[in-house]
Amino acid sequence: MSVSLSKSTTEGKKRAVSLDLARGTMLLLIALAHAPLYLYASDPGIMHRVEGITFLDQAVNFFGQFIIDNRARAMFAVLFGYGLVLAFKSQLSKGTSEKEAVKTIRRRSWYLILFGIILIAVIGGQDILIAYGITGLLVSWVLTRTNKTLIRTFVLITVLYVILTPLVWSFLMQATGSYGLAPGVSATDTYLNTILIKLISVPIIPIFIHVLFPVLPSVLIGIWIARYQLLSKPEPRLKSMYLITITGLIVSLLGAIPLSLIGNVWNPSYFTAGLTNGIHIITGIAGGLAYATLFGIIGAKIKEPGRITSSLMALGKRSLTFYVLNEALLVLFLSPVALNLGGQVGNGIAAIIAVGIWVLSVVLATILEKRNRTGPLEVLMRRLVYKKK
Repeated sequence: MSVSLSKSTTEGKKRAVSLDLARGTMLLLIALAHAPLYLYASDPGIMHRVEGITFLDQAVNFFGQFIIDNRARAMFAVLFGYGLVLAFKSQLSKGTSEKEAVKTIRRRSWYLILFGIILIAVIGGQDILIAYGITGLLVSWVLTRTNKTLIRTFVLITVLYVILTPLVWSFLMQATGSYGLAPGVSATDTYLNTILIKLISVPIIPIFIHVLFPVLPSVLIGIWIARYQLLSKPEPRLKSMYLITITGLIVSLLGAIPLSLIGNVWNPSYFTAGLTNGIHIITGIAGGLAYATLFGIIGAKIKEPGRITSSLMALGKRSLTFYVLNEALLVLFLSPVALNLGGQVGNGIAAIIAVGIWVLSVVLATILEKRNRTGPLEVLMRRLVYKKK
């Protein structure tokens, strides 16, 4: 970089604290969001969550609706967009032209898609890597444009999602004829037929994700806040970050209330239920942004990372490796093609399993950090992306 060594070091420290802490925590939220997708023995509840039987099940569902569902994904997207800018600037700081830097971003996006295909087709996990790899290809051109172009693009895309997402979900739920979606797994699944179905669905999955969920707006927001270094250098803009965080959390929580009432104190038509889910998804964009800026605030307050903070940061530095590991372990414990606990437990126990998997990842990441080892998938990605350089 063209700044002094001390300033660069400070920026790197803040970036590591806020971004890596956020990424490490994000993996917990994603594991908790994906665990219910393997529960096929329980009756469908609301949307992708199964019906809660025990108090723990109900508490997990309630927590998930307000804190996790459609918010963890949005947080991932914001951090992904932020990371695109960091990678782009890193290339420029090495003397790479803007054109070549964009090519590098696109090359990394293609490999991300490849990793996602392997995760789906070989491991059988729940994938978001393909969708975000495609997102990287779609938004890479924005990295060289002005903020004015970025904002216009964000507004246009967001308006389309605000209009279409609730309607798409309304018609989907009306066609489903239920408040809940059927699980994607069953007791008769085998590894072979699961893999064959996954391979066939690979081209469809990212389209499905982008149509039903507003990934692009959150990624564009991540690019925008990265240009102002809200997570890398949060101190000068803490007041703005407090405002963004508080406002985003309020919008997110208010947007979750209508969905949480369905089946409890409210039994709307299926069309209205889909509309409500669409609102839940759209307001999740604000929640994801708020989560990201909250970690920026936390990063600004941390002067010297303690043991727990350092462990979470170690996990965040290796988020690609441990995202794939977490998904593989969810398959191992919950999928009918492996230990099949998904056919025997409810939402509460599944959440405990997800937390246990995440804790194991924290421990393993801490060991790697102490040994100064990078995550194996991070190493592989770097070799693939930069092999021609």
